[in-house]
Amino acid sequence: MTDIDQAKQSVRERVWRRLIDGGGAPAEAYGKIPGFYGAEETAEQLAGQDFWQRATTVKANPDWAQLPVRVCALKDGKLLYMAVPRMASLEPFYLLDPKNLGLPPEEAAEKKGAAQVARRLAPESMEPIDVVVCGSVAVNRSGARIGKGAGYSDLEVALLIEAGLVTEKTVIVAPVHQLQVIEDDIAETEHDFSVDYIVTPNEVIACTNRRRPRGLVWDDLTPEKIAAIPVLAARAGRG
Repeated sequence: MTDIDQAKQSVRERVWRRLIDGGGAPAEAYGKIPGFYGAEETAEQLAGQDFWQRATTVKANPDWAQLPVRVCALKDGKLLYMAVPRMASLEPFYLLDPKNLGLPPEEAAEKKGAAQVARRLAPESMEPIDVVVCGSVAVNRSGARIGKGAGYSDLEVALLIEAGLVTEKTVIVAPVHQLQVIEDDIAETEHDFSVDYIVTPNEVIACTNRRRPRGLVWDDLTPEKIAAIPVLAARAGRG
């Protein structure tokens, strides 16, 4: 584990403890993208933003914490892309079309529901993304973020950047509890992206330090990681 990885893990552990001890999430949130209290109010805050109302396509992570945002996207008539859990497919994104769901939005937006009714797509079959919703453990007001450490959000965004689907016009947002917003600096590496807005149950924070990778950073990927993710293994095999 590098010094940066150790620093990030220290922040994660501190924020998980702070969130749980502060009454912002249940104890089982430790070690995960936290399913925080106030997630529904956070989705309402996000839905009131101009950039959300203009958006026609949303890409969201599949974690429980962002379920209210995914439901909101479908109810607002937006095409919703969800990552297949652990990107375990050559077509690593689900497409949920609110015009053709087959289930109520509340069920279709869950992992189980999406697996039943959504189409699986590769990036080349997707439409440009207006808003990316990323699960986070911690964020600071500059927009630097930390996930739970598996790296899937970074890989998903990098794939979509390489496909020309996440661009300078795309807004990246982190819906979190206010106890997940920290004042500390967060070390960033070449593959990290920052968020444009932090949305909590109580406020919307516009971030100032936009950071986007140019695409996949192969040097940061272990052979084991590449082998475990079919779309990466296929690309590596073509290289």
